[in-house]
Amino acid sequence: MTLDIKVRKVTELKDLYAMQKLEKKIWGMEPIPVHQTMTAVKNGGLIVGAFLKEQMVGYSYSFTGYTEGQVYLCSHMLAVDKEFQMMGIGKLLKDEQLRLAREMGYRLIVWTFDPLESRNAYLNTSKLFGVCYDYIVDCYGKMDDGLNKGLPTDRFQVAWWIDSARVMNKWQPNLQYSRPFETSVDRDSYPILRLPDTNKWLLAEEIEVPVPKNIQLIKQNKPELAYEWRMKTRTIFRQLCEGGFALIDVCITEDTVAYYRFCKRSIIPLPNQRSLSNEN
Repeated sequence: MTLDIKVRKVTELKDLYAMQKLEKKIWGMEPIPVHQTMTAVKNGGLIVGAFLKEQMVGYSYSFTGYTEGQVYLCSHMLAVDKEFQMMGIGKLLKDEQLRLAREMGYRLIVWTFDPLESRNAYLNTSKLFGVCYDYIVDCYGKMDDGLNKGLPTDRFQVAWWIDSARVMNKWQPNLQYSRPFETSVDRDSYPILRLPDTNKWLLAEEIEVPVPKNIQLIKQNKPELAYEWRMKTRTIFRQLCEGGFALIDVCITEDTVAYYRFCKRSIIPLPNQRSLSNEN
């Protein structure tokens, strides 16, 4: 079904209140106060809404960040009403965010996502051409909402260099990725990750790491297995980031796992690769 979704910048109070209601519906927790969001949009922040006629069905919320002389846009929240997910609305919101951010003079947009949410990783790297070279352990501490409850809130930070060749030219390297990590399935067909006995895989120039295609289903039915995935991939992703790698793409398969593609970040056409992991 094709819907006539319109995306636009949000500045009016009525739309900020609509965003509050949608935020509470999606996340199941108290929303950001309107005085906070209004102050943000008046002082360098940016909110983009997706509308079906007059109904807000999705939004992105961003505010200004600054560190060591560098100004950037912190894209703190992207959400789409459950009834309207899997329709490309998230991509529409990010595209409009990019366009407006360029007009405002930004060159970098950053945000975080759960490293085990492969669908988000696919959007962020394969569709938007962001890169991830910062891994943050338990970024937000304990959270009890439906999506985060039960696991440490580890996060990848996305660096979206919106004027880089990576983004402007949709740059992807032509590489032969190695797959040193073995997976299997348990008796209920849930994927299991096995770590190698050595770290020789770090000697590769490019590498693929398996991640469950549906971590929420695993968390719901086998929370101990979801926790195992968190801790094992934490070990892998931290070593990759510390070793100069960046996540740049996701390979979707017919299997129970997707594969995250990492290459040396020195080959990616980016203007500045300063770490911002302590700021978001």
